[in-house]
Amino acid sequence: MTIRVLIADDQEMVRRGVRRILETQPDIEVVGEAADGAAALELAGRLRPDVALVDIRMPRLDGLEVTRRLAGPTAVDPVRVVVLTTFDLDEYVYPALRHGASGFLLKRSGPALLVEAVRAAVAGDSLISPSVTVRLLSHLTPGRASAARRTSPGGALTEREIEIAGQVAAGRTNADIAAQLFISAGTVKTHVASIQRKLGVRNRVGIAVHAWEMGYAGR
Repeated sequence: MTIRVLIADDQEMVRRGVRRILETQPDIEVVGEAADGAAALELAGRLRPDVALVDIRMPRLDGLEVTRRLAGPTAVDPVRVVVLTTFDLDEYVYPALRHGASGFLLKRSGPALLVEAVRAAVAGDSLISPSVTVRLLSHLTPGRASAARRTSPGGALTEREIEIAGQVAAGRTNADIAAQLFISAGTVKTHVASIQRKLGVRNRVGIAVHAWEMGYAGR
């Protein structure tokens, strides 16, 4: 399968560099480029890419709003979004993940991580730059949430779902979780889908953020 990618960044040099990296891969095709957020939304609706690489700071509409409209809970026909930015500020990281981003990557992360993030998004996984992940973990203090907050809009998670959410937050794949819990990968996938529905999140990043906040990451 060829992964179709849209690049949204207001700097032509950045778009050209990202395109050059991605098009060296036999399974990735860049189908469009946008220089601002409004154009990114228009192109995403018309081209239906598998993944949109979105910068944070763009004219007309910033990357956070683009992410919310493309990948957020209210998106009718969601597109997987990987935020690709120079800035790893908290006011960007948290809203991007809350709005449904499948990844948060710093532009200095390098070609290999960029390609990996695109493939991870398509696979339903997520990739966050290591330095950002470390800061997320340090800020989200385990156990700070009360028992009352363990419930979610779609209902409380079961003990098994809490266990699996913790494993997701630790960065483990469905296969890893299945092996550790002695269940099938299909069963893990079913649990992950149930967790996403209950939490009202689009992807594994949303599950991870919730698990970190609730204090059972890696449990």
